Amino acid sequence: MRLPLFVLALALAATTGCPKRTADQIQEAHSHHRFEKAEEWAARFEDPTRDAWQKPAEVIAALGLPPTASLADLGSATGYFSVRFARALPQGTVFGVDVESSMVDYLKRRAEDEKLKNLVTVLAAYDDAKLPQPVDCILIVNTYHHIEERPAYFTKLAASLKPGGRLAIIDFKKGTKRGPPDSEKLTPEQVTAELAEAGFAPASSWAFLPDQYFLAFSRK
Repeated sequence: MRLPLFVLALALAATTGCPKRTADQIQEAHSHHRFEKAEEWAARFEDPTRDAWQKPAEVIAALGLPPTASLADLGSATGYFSVRFARALPQGTVFGVDVESSMVDYLKRRAEDEKLKNLVTVLAAYDDAKLPQPVDCILIVNTYHHIEERPAYFTKLAASLKPGGRLAIIDFKKGTKRGPPDSEKLTPEQVTAELAEAGFAPASSWAFLPDQYFLAFSRK
């Protein structure tokens, strides 16, 4: 993988410009950026204006997980989705997974501050999510296109899903102004083909996100 999984937080838009700019003003230049100082990026990643197009409540509702479910948020960064799922799954467990230690430390403090005892942080490796146990759902938002050797990565990741579990992918559509340049974006068809090679089959899809596709897969 050529970039840390924490780039999920780039769902805020294409986030590498001056920190003073708003989400809609930031340009598409994040491909070679490191986010080692979580505190300096948290305000941007957690910008409330993101909700209008990321639609987190709708994403959570679409997945329809029971309150006891377990979920891994790969590329959790400052916890945009991790925190929301921890609240939605009060009797379950949410793993906030990232390869950037600064982001992992930030999210751990946030979970403690917000008293989310069911939110557990995990420091991953670039080629291994290092989940401590299988989960009901693995969520990867705006990060799939950054992962290299994807069939091998997801073949290994499949072992971290419980029987009947799902892998959910949200990533940027070609043609949208958000996210990386079109040359770096992948089509849903390419994602589906790569995951088929890794042993996954399409399960569900949703079309309510304006700038992203939203796909769910199960193990074959």
